[in-house]
Amino acid sequence: MTGDRQIAVIGAGLMGHGIALTFARAGRRVTITDPSSEMMQSAPERIAESLRLLGANEPEVSKALDRIEPCDSLRAAVEGAASVFEAAPEKLALKQAIFAEVEEFAPSDAVLASNTSVIQITAIMEELTSRHRALGTHWWNPPHMIPLVEIVKTKWTDPACAESMHGLLSEVGKTPVMVERDVPGFIGNRLQHALWREAISLVEKGVCTAETVDEVVKASFGRRMAVLGPLENADLIGIELTQDIHKQVLFDLEAAPAPSRYLQELLDQGRVGMAAGAGFRDWRDGDLAATKARMAEHLTKLEAILPS
Repeated sequence: MTGDRQIAVIGAGLMGHGIALTFARAGRRVTITDPSSEMMQSAPERIAESLRLLGANEPEVSKALDRIEPCDSLRAAVEGAASVFEAAPEKLALKQAIFAEVEEFAPSDAVLASNTSVIQITAIMEELTSRHRALGTHWWNPPHMIPLVEIVKTKWTDPACAESMHGLLSEVGKTPVMVERDVPGFIGNRLQHALWREAISLVEKGVCTAETVDEVVKASFGRRMAVLGPLENADLIGIELTQDIHKQVLFDLEAAPAPSRYLQELLDQGRVGMAAGAGFRDWRDGDLAATKARMAEHLTKLEAILPS
């Protein structure tokens, strides 16, 4: 994955545009394609706006955009690519079809990576004939602001391909980690949704309001998690105390294997989330944009103060 060969990004939406700008901002040439003409037409301005939120000035924005080449077909995007990042919607059949086409037109030594939050990479790549060069790269939203990328190996992945991907992501300023076994949700989403399950359960059972859950997380352990991971914290307080706490609380935590019925109740009421004005909480016009801006500002400040 060296030399002048470009990075190809399949999908110009929320994740794809952020992946593309990450490589372009780091000086790499990028090709990008999307079956939606509307998505392709809006991609440059969305990329520019995301760069501005990162603090890039107009010359920097212009240089990054100059490195990104829109392509009107998948074939044009992947021919000559050193690595291909698929960022299509979370639909297994769609991703499988994309990689069948990518395998046909990309160079035989290109590393093929799927960006997915929870779909197992094994399922996406199992029909390929060159499965040894296929893996997952789970970028976190927004991908140009969150450092972590989970590199997910399948049982077929050549370790050299995984290491090469690790090197590429490190070169462009990301924090790559290896997921040695392909399990649903990988690492981060398993941890995140274990927390979400308990948060939803607390509200559903009337222990507290959704606002209180969010306030508790943001005003307590959420503040220290950027510098102190959960197992570091367990070691900090000691394994014996950790065990004692677990004896008193684990039996009462939510352990249902299916999604909470409360989620369906919200959906049935039309409370589908912030963009609709209501979800777990009630929202006003402008809250969605304000929340995105607040998150961008916070993440940008974290980058300046946290060690790399």
